[in-house]
Amino acid sequence: QVHLVESGGGLVQAGDSLRLSCAASGRSFGNYVMGWFRQAPGKEREVVAVTSASGNSRYYADSVKGRFTSSRDNAKNAVWLQMNSLKPEDTGVYYCAAALGPARYYLKGEEYDYWGQGTQVTVSS
Repeated sequence: QVHLVESGGGLVQAGDSLRLSCAASGRSFGNYVMGWFRQAPGKEREVVAVTSASGNSRYYADSVKGRFTSSRDNAKNAVWLQMNSLKPEDTGVYYCAAALGPARYYLKGEEYDYWGQGTQVTVSS
């Protein structure tokens, strides 16, 4: 069982930066692939970034590549999403999620076993 709590969301202007944090409690955090997803009003949830269990590999959606960076510290049971050059289209509720399995990445929400409660990110133009 893994319990995830996100923090760090807020209201910012276009071009600003935010850093989201996801604190995990539970056993064997280092065995889980960690994903960041977001959901904008009226839109489907989409994957933003995924970090492999070891932290050595990362996947980024094309829409955030070059602007967002995902990192994790397995000793601290934490994962972060650094978001730079934010755009209004980045607005949404951001969730961290944990998936247990053999793959390096999981890109579909249904592949994840545990979810945080979400944190709102609003980017004004």
